[in-house]
Amino acid sequence: MQALSIWPSLGGFLVVPHLEYEIGFSCFSSSRYKRRHQFYIVESLYHSRSAGLLLFPGNSRFSRTSVCSKSSNFDMKWKYYKFKVFLSYEPKGGSLSTLVGSVWALEQQEIGNEFLELESNSAEGLLGKNESKGVKDSDDNDNDNDDKGDIEEVDANSEGEVGELESTRIDVRALAHSLWFAKTADHVEEVLKDKGDKLPVQVFSTMIRGFGRDKRIDSAMAIIKWLKKKKKETGSVIGPNIFIYNSLLGAVKQSEQFEELEKIMKDMAEEEILPNVVTYNTLMKIYLEKGEATKALNILEEIQIKGFTLSAASYSTALLAYRRMEDGNGALKFFVESREKYRKGEIGIDTDEDWGNEFDKLENFTIRICYQVMRRWLVKSENLSTNLLKLLSDMDKAGLQPDRAEHERLLWACTREEHYAVAKELYSRIRERYSGISLSVCNHLIWLMGKAKKWWAALEIYEDLLDKGPKPNTMSCELIVSHFNILLTAASKRGIWRWGVRLLNKMEDKGLKPGSRQWNAVLIACSKAAETSAAVQVFRRMVEQGERPTIVSYGALLSVLEKGKLYDEALKVWEHMLKMGVEPNSYAYTIMASIFTRKGNFKVVDDIFLEMAASGIEPTVVTYNAIISACARNGMSGSAYEWFHRMEVQKISPNEISYEMLIEALANDGEPRLAYELYLRAHNEGLDLSSKAYDIIVQSSQVHGATIDLSVLGPRPPDRRRKVQIRKTLTEFCNLADVPRRYKPFHKEEIYTPKTGDQ
Repeated sequence: MQALSIWPSLGGFLVVPHLEYEIGFSCFSSSRYKRRHQFYIVESLYHSRSAGLLLFPGNSRFSRTSVCSKSSNFDMKWKYYKFKVFLSYEPKGGSLSTLVGSVWALEQQEIGNEFLELESNSAEGLLGKNESKGVKDSDDNDNDNDDKGDIEEVDANSEGEVGELESTRIDVRALAHSLWFAKTADHVEEVLKDKGDKLPVQVFSTMIRGFGRDKRIDSAMAIIKWLKKKKKETGSVIGPNIFIYNSLLGAVKQSEQFEELEKIMKDMAEEEILPNVVTYNTLMKIYLEKGEATKALNILEEIQIKGFTLSAASYSTALLAYRRMEDGNGALKFFVESREKYRKGEIGIDTDEDWGNEFDKLENFTIRICYQVMRRWLVKSENLSTNLLKLLSDMDKAGLQPDRAEHERLLWACTREEHYAVAKELYSRIRERYSGISLSVCNHLIWLMGKAKKWWAALEIYEDLLDKGPKPNTMSCELIVSHFNILLTAASKRGIWRWGVRLLNKMEDKGLKPGSRQWNAVLIACSKAAETSAAVQVFRRMVEQGERPTIVSYGALLSVLEKGKLYDEALKVWEHMLKMGVEPNSYAYTIMASIFTRKGNFKVVDDIFLEMAASGIEPTVVTYNAIISACARNGMSGSAYEWFHRMEVQKISPNEISYEMLIEALANDGEPRLAYELYLRAHNEGLDLSSKAYDIIVQSSQVHGATIDLSVLGPRPPDRRRKVQIRKTLTEFCNLADVPRRYKPFHKEEIYTPKTGDQ
């Protein structure tokens, strides 16, 4: 058995770099085959000083010739240690590729049953397999570190003679694990003893960075204290240098123990160690982690003032600072100025870096930062659309263009009404610069344009889908139809029937079949505008297109015929409606009651009321108002007063329209005194009558010589403005729906083109 090389451990660990044992024994097994096996003991417990863990790395071997078995037991002695070893393994082809050995160390002296449990967050890989080659590991983007990075094993001969160290390679992971709980220089001394002076600098810098990743800054600081102590006591050449301190600053960044920063910089000054560009780059990153981007940029200026040459990491960290500040314009300006210096030969002189390649990376990084900043601007509560459009323009001037995917992701971030200008610009760029666009992005844009009340712009995007692709899907159609509905509803409310007709035509041109909702909207617009001829033609076209008219369709057509005093035609439509099995509603009954009232046929009006009652439809104040209005328009004040009284008998409260129409009928029929009394009654009931009713009472009293008390009548009410104005011109609708004014004048053939015999 060869001699052991042992690192004593502060936490009770023993690390045994390499062991070989030749053990002969036999064991029971169901297999008859004999094989030679290698066993790897990974963990063991106890040694003479305290309860601890004995680590056997993967290159420790136990060899024996025996019958194959699932498990084995044997005793092993070394110096004053006694081990009870239990070995288990997976045969070749099993699910486990390594063997696990559990070792119980029983001291000759009595020590009890105390165990030390390893922390689950121990140093990365310290209990993993040890590679036989060096491994380089960099801290984030710290590619500019001058040391050799993290290594698991160090060639000791690279630093000269090692003296008593038997192995030429040092297991840094195992050594770091032995210093896991170190907090002072004495703790480090207890572990390293006289071997520490012979360790290369890379070992210390590697362990320090490893402690930083594991957030064990106390252990990293303990190594620094030990190095300072050794240098002071023995004059050893091994001491804290710029590489060690750079590693320590990196550990501070990774462990986020920023309170140590000031102390470390003070130590460097006391040790007369001057910072280099790596030091400043690390400081910039620390300030970024602290959320102090402005200080990071100040460090960049300090690097240049002190005459250091900026590394690629310096530039990328500065760009990252602008990203943290959400200053896309600053990042773009910084890159453009740096690129100009490079092109003039002011950057990259006497350096080994491939600056052409580095500036390609910086260009991509700048594009990425500008994109991220623009996304942040879009999700802020304030409207920064102008800033975003300017940044896009400046990027074009600088020759930096985000790719299609970044354009589309920016479009997805446009969700508010004020984003429509940005979204439209991004959409135009994608269409102009790239061969395709995502359909989901187009659907999102159609939705956004509708939300921003830019419905016509949404229709134009849909047209692009039909002409340029991708082919619209069900969602596209549903979105665009909803926009048509909004436009048609707006046209309907304002009586802009011409644009209603054009919208129907446009739907059919784009392969969208108008439904009853769309046809009814145009019919209602025609009714409000009293365009009888247009309404009839639209209704006929609707039927020819195979769309079954609803009660709303018939109601709109009846209304426009009543306004045009085409009572006989209205009666024919009514009969056709009943023949088609369409049940009348209260609105249709009201129109027919008004029509027969105008014709003076009150018997039919009574029949309509009876039919309404039989159908379970109760007359409303609107129904009575229509009859009273028809009486007033046709000089039948007596009938108007009678229906007013019938309404009260039915316990339906009159409203302002009821009083105003009855007052108008009485005043025009030479009954100003009765009209005056009705006005006072309405006033006492809290109703606010219009100035028109006031004026007609005063005028009728003067004409017929009636005496009324104006003081009791009260002051004249202010004139009312109509809430909804009927607009018949295309210009009004262009203003309403943000429609470009490039359409030819409306032609009547747009309403309806009769089918020829060939068709």
